[in-house]
Amino acid sequence: MGTVTCVDETTSGERADGWALEIAEERLTLRELIRRRVFQEVAEFNAAAPDVFQGLVQPEDTERVPNGHVNGYAVRTERRVDPQKQTDLALKAFAGNGFLVLVGDRQLTDLDEQVDLPLGTEVTFLKLVPLVGG
Repeated sequence: MGTVTCVDETTSGERADGWALEIAEERLTLRELIRRRVFQEVAEFNAAAPDVFQGLVQPEDTERVPNGHVNGYAVRTERRVDPQKQTDLALKAFAGNGFLVLVGDRQLTDLDEQVDLPLGTEVTFLKLVPLVGG
């Protein structure tokens, strides 16, 4: 089993530490890559049950943590996060230009595009932050 490194960044320059995502295949669709990333982060959150969910997209019934991490969302009402709902939110966010995905230096634009993921690949999830005043 191989791993790829997932890194979250924002257009405002914030960058989270990378973390490993285990992938058995060397090729996946972008849709499946996003699904696996979301399922892993949700499983880790649900197992540990911290107050702050750090994930690709903000779960329902949560609020953004002030001065929090790149992906920090305070969980208010629901302690467990549903991985399928999170995946649906993430795919919707990608389709609505909420974030970009870069594999190496290449931007992926189609959820059904096949992604080559040789060992050591870095996948960047770049969140688009609105400009102040605009």
